[in-house]
Amino acid sequence: MTSSSKILTVTLNPAIDVATSVAELTHEHKLRCAAVQRDPGGGGVNVARVLARFDVDCRALYMAGGFLGRLLQRLLAQDGVRSIPIEVDAETRESFTVLDRSSGREYRFVLPGPSLEASQWRACLDRVAAIEPVPDWLVASGSLPPGVPDDFYARLARIAREQGSRMVLDASGPALAAALDEGVHFVKPNLREMRELTGEPLETEDSWVSAAARIVDEGKAEIVALTLGHRGALLVADGRRLRAEAIPVAIAGTVGAGDSFVASFLARLAAGAGIDEAFRYGVAGGTAALLEAGTSLASPDEVERLARLVELRET
Repeated sequence: MTSSSKILTVTLNPAIDVATSVAELTHEHKLRCAAVQRDPGGGGVNVARVLARFDVDCRALYMAGGFLGRLLQRLLAQDGVRSIPIEVDAETRESFTVLDRSSGREYRFVLPGPSLEASQWRACLDRVAAIEPVPDWLVASGSLPPGVPDDFYARLARIAREQGSRMVLDASGPALAAALDEGVHFVKPNLREMRELTGEPLETEDSWVSAAARIVDEGKAEIVALTLGHRGALLVADGRRLRAEAIPVAIAGTVGAGDSFVASFLARLAAGAGIDEAFRYGVAGGTAALLEAGTSLASPDEVERLARLVELRET
């Protein structure tokens, strides 16, 4: 799968993702860990890693600082991702995932990112506004670190509109709400994030469709993909209401499933596919990530295989 489309991902709060396992997670005793896996992490970084596997033209812009920031750049280079690092003084954060082999449960520990000065997050906006060539797609994904205003993604959405780029958003909380008020092309909330956004319980499929449709009808996004965990996913766009049930698989890990959904969806759109096929590949990408322990993300071979199993229906 190849594409000449240009994609830029933006990650203000990247991480080195550390994954390991223990025989049993208990308190008070030393826990002897298995071999450690270290991967570049953070929303936009993960999207870029998966896009690179699909051979999609993509650049990753991110903040990086200290020893871990240099490690992040090196690991991304090994993954074939073209980096645009913006250096900061503070050390890039780490996150770590521990699998309890006795229960099969995965525990995820997300450390806070370094606080950014106004000059640093503004430098990111300036870099995006001045970047050449202008990206066809601008992907904003992941949490915002301390010091960054809630309207940061809204400011990115404004830049995208002025440049003629299509904004892809995967965020939560006030940052999600502010960006939607500005308007984006494609947004991918999960059910928890949609409940926080609407203040509604959203217990039924009809309520999921209504909540997503309101975002589209109000002009806040052209495409809404609502991921529902073990219940699959829902897509609402102009005149379309598509539902996909989850593909039953044995879950090895959950890290990066949402990022893999976004990347697989966008890879197909960038290749000129229609929204039905893109949605099918998004669901397959999110599922493929579940098959990988730790922070490995989706592999193209598994996405291709699983995409053939995704059944869509109008709702």
